[in-house]
This record gives sequence, C-alpha cells and structure tokens, in this order.
Amino acid sequence: MQLSQTLLGNELKFRISGNLDARTYREARQRFEQALATKPAAVVVDLSGLRLIDSSGVGAIVSLFKGVQGAGAAFHLEGVTGQPLSIFKVLRLDKVFEVP
Repeated sequence: MQLSQTLLGNELKFRISGNLDARTYREARQRFEQALATKPAAVVVDLSGLRLIDSSGVGAIVSLFKGVQGAGAAFHLEGVTGQPLSIFKVLRLDKVFEVP
C-alpha cells in the first residue's frame, strides 16, 4: 500500500494505491487518525490506484468516515473502481459514501 496525503487549504486529500488489507490497514488507520487531528473541513479519499481491499481495509475507510462525520467535516470518495467498487456495492457502502 502507498498512502499519500495533501492538505490544500482546509481540504485533506488521501491517495491510496496498491492493497488495503490485513497487512496494511493499521498503518492507514494510524495516518488517518493523525491527519484528523488537524481538523480539516473536508476529507477526500482517492482510491483510483487501489487494486484490492478486504474487510480490514473497509474497516479503516469506515473508521475514517465516522471520524470525519463526527468532526462535522465533509467526506468524499473518488476513483473507486474494480474490486474495491465491487466490495463497496456488495456491502452497500456505495449508498453510504455516495460512490461515483
């Protein structure tokens, strides 16, 4: 997994590529928590480079969503395709996250 983050004004953008799974989700969750401490007004997660996500990875994304929502910030996913999109649809998370 590769995870980068960019802060533009008050919008925090994460780009995740590779695999977000049982081996990598802990690092992602830790980085998400650290970033949320900056109290951004909006969080965008770009998954266009994500090839594979498992239940642990989904849990990390859901945890981020809950943290953002709890802080009263906006949350948006973009670039969800392939296997991650299939998983989100099976779990009906495409309705929760408004996956484009």
